[in-house]
Amino acid sequence: MTSETLWYANRATGAVCLALFTLVVLLGIAVRLRTRLPGLPRFGTVSLHRTLSLSATAFLALHIGVAVIDGYVNIGALDVLVPFVSDYQPLWLGLGTVAVDLMLAVLITSLLRERVGQRAWRAVHWLAYASWPVALAHGLGIGTDTGTDWMTWLTVCCAAAVLAALGIRVAHSARAARRTPAALLRTAEGARP
Repeated sequence: MTSETLWYANRATGAVCLALFTLVVLLGIAVRLRTRLPGLPRFGTVSLHRTLSLSATAFLALHIGVAVIDGYVNIGALDVLVPFVSDYQPLWLGLGTVAVDLMLAVLITSLLRERVGQRAWRAVHWLAYASWPVALAHGLGIGTDTGTDWMTWLTVCCAAAVLAALGIRVAHSARAARRTPAALLRTAEGARP
């Protein structure tokens, strides 16, 4: 493979990762809110979230592999796993490494969900909310397509979708929190002699 081919592959896999991980976050929120997607049973949303998560992770592995193989920049295995140690753009590459490390924690605990337990899995799974904006910052800082029309639109659309879904998620949680004390009070009042 030529260096130019690797460069295009790295750019393409980075953009695909942004789109796929955005869909993964959106589906994760849909699963949490028990949203039923048109044409799918409720468990279909969970299955789609899992399948798309694995697909996005495969593209991420390809993105990282291409970056390591490309001779234009010296990125080693240590740079992939340890943040901010790279000689090449340590901040921006380090943010990508942080996002990868967070996603690895989410992936590993998801694969071992039965062994680590629901509570530990859920606690670690919250890292997905942190990894997405960190990965976005990585792409904005190090991406060679940042500022092009197509990448700007892709980034804006992905960010808007995630922000809207997070807003819905927070509003749903706030409504549930307001209902819970009232329900407990009604239960307690009903139990009085």
